[in-house]
Amino acid sequence: MITKGIRGATTVDENSEKSIKDATVELLSEMVKQNNINTEKISHVIFTVTKDIDAAFPAKFARLDLGFSETAMMCFNELDVPNSLKMCLRVLIVLNCEDNFKPKFVYLKGAQNLRS
Repeated sequence: MITKGIRGATTVDENSEKSIKDATVELLSEMVKQNNINTEKISHVIFTVTKDIDAAFPAKFARLDLGFSETAMMCFNELDVPNSLKMCLRVLIVLNCEDNFKPKFVYLKGAQNLRS
């Protein structure tokens, strides 16, 4: 068994607890679905948000709404690069997996531009 990272990102509609919750739950749910993740295999999750998002911690919603209660999680501010995408929530899921696992990165809403 080895460890691999799965990246994901989305944009948040507004700086409110509800919008952060909705974006977090949608993104993590899609990452779990597309990668067929058994949440017990997750080592840890790192969240970053741009400086314009500060109404809630995304990890809170992973724990309360998606059951990541035994998963180590941390939230950080994203580097504030000029002209970068605003209202952006990024996630890195670190997963214990088999050697042949191929991660599928997930980019939703305005974050889809990050991969083009």
